[in-house]
Amino acid sequence: MLKNKNFYISTPLYYVNDKPHLGTAYTSIIADILNRYQKLFGYSSFFITGTDEHGQKCEQSALNRGLSPQEHCDQMSPQFKKTWKILNIEYDLFFRTTFDYHCKAVQNVLQNLYDKGDIYSSHYKGWYCVSEEIFYTEKDLVGAKSAEGKELIPLEEKAWFFKMSKYQKALQNHLDNHPDFIKPKERYNEIQGFLKQPLQDLCVSRPKKRVSWGIELPFDNNCVAYVWVDALLNYVTGAGYLNKKEHFEKYWLNAKKHHLIGKDILMTHAVYWPCFLMALNLPLPDKIFAHGWLLNKEDEKMSKSKGDKLDPLELIELVGLDELRWFLAKEIVLGKDSALSVDLITQKVNEDLADNFGNIFSRISRLIEKHFDGQIPYHTEDSLLKKLTEEKQSLFKNKIDNFELSQALHLLSSLLVEVNKYLEQTAPWKLVKIDKKQAGVVLYNCLEVLRICGILLAPVMPKKMEKFLSALGEEVIFKNTKWGRQALGKALKHSSGLFPKILI
Repeated sequence: MLKNKNFYISTPLYYVNDKPHLGTAYTSIIADILNRYQKLFGYSSFFITGTDEHGQKCEQSALNRGLSPQEHCDQMSPQFKKTWKILNIEYDLFFRTTFDYHCKAVQNVLQNLYDKGDIYSSHYKGWYCVSEEIFYTEKDLVGAKSAEGKELIPLEEKAWFFKMSKYQKALQNHLDNHPDFIKPKERYNEIQGFLKQPLQDLCVSRPKKRVSWGIELPFDNNCVAYVWVDALLNYVTGAGYLNKKEHFEKYWLNAKKHHLIGKDILMTHAVYWPCFLMALNLPLPDKIFAHGWLLNKEDEKMSKSKGDKLDPLELIELVGLDELRWFLAKEIVLGKDSALSVDLITQKVNEDLADNFGNIFSRISRLIEKHFDGQIPYHTEDSLLKKLTEEKQSLFKNKIDNFELSQALHLLSSLLVEVNKYLEQTAPWKLVKIDKKQAGVVLYNCLEVLRICGILLAPVMPKKMEKFLSALGEEVIFKNTKWGRQALGKALKHSSGLFPKILI
């Protein structure tokens, strides 16, 4: 549970060498959902996402298109903003590493670290991965490639290094004292294992003769900053570091801070980034959560090279926007790899939303319209559904706060299954003919479960739940999830086709 009222969540900054795909959309949708939940719970939440616009990959992509790097970035970055808008991702800041205030802050930080002796000149000889923009030593290689199977090139050049080894012991102590710092547990263990070996100092420069597109080092105009130094610092500069003091105090110094990332960039976020923060005497994030990969039918990571990356905009045309958000949040356990296909999404959406939520509401609203003149009928406090709902609710918020999003949504899904069973057992369509008052009790209880679920599901399916709750005259307010708020005799507005079956 949060101890203060401020919450900060970030996604990685996405490279502008390609358009948004389902992998980047997944991270952003989950972050959006978690952000919306914190706002629903009454916290002041700040959500940052954006684009990483410096480095060799960006420079090469621009060259391939016959554009300057800035022109390339100015064309590609808006594609992410446009896609996030379609996916109903409500960020508080869309960050670009080409922002002037960020570039100045990065130079300020590098000068600070240089002045205190944490950056020194040396010589680099080893392997470099252009697609990952990461240096590798011999011990890191896997069959002459990076750990992710990417091609490497040999490099030898004069460089500037950050004394990352100086902060190894402090980082190890932090992990020992904060077992939830990195989630899930297997990623925490991965970093703990990595830190058992001596930590190498980090090359933080690139010679302009090789990479000219970047932030110039303030103490060497022949070099630009390593792109990961630039990109990682966005988390604090975006929160206001060296730019907006009050904002930074609120959302970094006095907030619960969370980074949501893919597991393939764990090392940069769980080792490089904390060491930078310790060197700057800044608080570390509270949680770095590394989610898993989206897999294809062969249980392999989807990739551009395989040609099986799914377009999120094409997916929502097939299955619906809120339906896709529901599937990604509920069916993929955050932190685990998960297979994904149009057929699987269709199956799960039809089972959970069309056959459960949509079918229950359709049956209830038809009976209320026919037998109770469209007015919400009688109620009772003595209900098994009431007890079951309150039991699920008591677990729900804690699951969300612990990033157990799938587990939280399974609580609601199982509750809706019980409502369906309750309907079949009580058969209000028959009961209304012999005991109208008791039939009203049944319908009220079912509708009350749906109302509470509707509020709790609003961060996942904002548009669908707004449509549903408006039919009940209800607002999306967390305190309204208390049982029995529904006014008797209030008109139930007709709302057809909430979750139609997907036919593909």
